[in-house]
Amino acid sequence: MKKKALIVQGGWDGHEPEQVSAIYKGMLEEENFEVEVADTLDAYADSEKLKTLDLIVPNWTMGEIDKKYVWNVSEAVASGVGLAGSHGGMCDSFRNNVDWQFMTGGNWVAHPGNDGVEYKVNIKQSSSPILEGLNDFTVVSEQYYLHIDPAVEVLATTRFPVAEGPHSLNKAVDMPVVWTKRWGSGRVFYSSLGHVANIVAMPEVSLIMKRGFLWAAEGKALYVESAQKSPIYTGMGDSQ
Repeated sequence: MKKKALIVQGGWDGHEPEQVSAIYKGMLEEENFEVEVADTLDAYADSEKLKTLDLIVPNWTMGEIDKKYVWNVSEAVASGVGLAGSHGGMCDSFRNNVDWQFMTGGNWVAHPGNDGVEYKVNIKQSSSPILEGLNDFTVVSEQYYLHIDPAVEVLATTRFPVAEGPHSLNKAVDMPVVWTKRWGSGRVFYSSLGHVANIVAMPEVSLIMKRGFLWAAEGKALYVESAQKSPIYTGMGDSQ
C-alpha cells in the first residue's frame, strides 16, 4: 500500500514555494508515495484526515495560522504521522505561534549577510542513518541562525560567524542545520537548507531531504507495529 503525504505550500513567494514543493512531490512519488499538494492552510482543518497520513510536509513561510489548525497538526504528529520540512517553509512559519515552534524544534531569527553567503555544512556523527556516508559540503545561500529546542538530535551544523554582524564579537558557535526530534509518537525532521529551488536541487541537499522524508514517514508504521506487539499501558488493571 502506498504511503500518503500532504505538502502544504504558500506564504512568502521569495522562497519559491511552488517550485520547491514540485521537487519534494517528485521525490516522494519516486518513493511510491501518494502525494497531495495544497495551497491553503485549510488543508489542516480536517484533523481525522491528517491522522490517516504518513507524512506532512509544511512549506509555508511566515503568515498567520488558526490555532486550531496547529493543534490538528500537533495531534496528528503525536499520533505517529511524520513531519518534515526545510528552511523558512517549516521553521520560519507563523512567527506568532509558539506551539508551532515547540513542535518543529526551532525558529529562524536571522541570516547575517542575507543570500549569497558561502558557508560549510558540517556532518555530525550520530546514531541517525539520515546523513550516513555524506561528507561536509559548501553552500552559497542564506546561513540560518535559529533558536533551537535543546531536545533535538543535531545531525549537521554550520559555524558562525561567517558574515559580519552584531553577533560577530561573540565566541564562535556551531548552529544546527539538520535535526530530528520526537513529538509524541511522531518523528520530526528539519533542514535549514533550501532558500530557493536551485539549493533544494543540489545533490547533497536533495539526498538529505529524501532521507529525512522517509525517516519521518516510517515512524507511523513502526509505532503501529510496536503498539500491536506491546499494547500501550492504560492504567486499567484487572479487577480483584
